[in-house]
Amino acid sequence: MARTVLTVLGIILALWLVFAFIIPALFATLKFLLMFAIIAFLVVAAITLVGKMSR
Repeated sequence: MARTVLTVLGIILALWLVFAFIIPALFATLKFLLMFAIIAFLVVAAITLVGKMSR
């Protein structure tokens, strides 16, 4: 009986860990990388435009 209860508690703890920490961390990382990529694209586009206009 105790083994079954501890197994259920372990499964509940694992699910809580996944939904409370791992999934939000992944979304935060993806959001950061997306913002970094957008800023990098804007910088490259601005440098390209300035380079083409100065000729």
